[in-house]
Amino acid sequence: MRKLFVFIAAIVALAVLGAIYTTVSSASVPTVGIGDTIEVNYTGTFTNGTVFGSNAGQPPLKFTVGAGQVIPGFDNGVVGMRLGEERTVTVQPNEAYGQINASLIVKVPMSSFGNRTVQIGMTVGENVNGHLIQGTITAANATTATVDFNPPLAGKTLVFRIRVIGIQKKV
Repeated sequence: MRKLFVFIAAIVALAVLGAIYTTVSSASVPTVGIGDTIEVNYTGTFTNGTVFGSNAGQPPLKFTVGAGQVIPGFDNGVVGMRLGEERTVTVQPNEAYGQINASLIVKVPMSSFGNRTVQIGMTVGENVNGHLIQGTITAANATTATVDFNPPLAGKTLVFRIRVIGIQKKV
């Protein structure tokens, strides 16, 4: 009976020590919260796997979580991540660059381009109230060009592979 008691006491002691170790080791790894300034490495792809952006081989992206410095879906996707954690975050258009706005697709007379050669895919700029707004020519004929002033990633679901490499906790 005494051996059974010692055995049970040993199991309980191991369980308690395991719980303490888990709590201490979990508490020692910082997690991302609103207001923290973090550094991440990321790769952004479309749902078909095509890469549209990455900071691989470049300095990490540094931003303050919740400060509006990155798209909302990216901001929300890093909250709760631990230092060193890697996560895939899928961001819908409403949490990224929005849906395509048809009123931002306009027909422009070819005469507006002066002597420039107009090509589909070409980026053009328009100064509106002191702000440069860029658009992409999506179609052209002899008299008009269609210019899309939507953000290039509007209407797209974006997939980010994110690794947190630095966390500066909010003070």
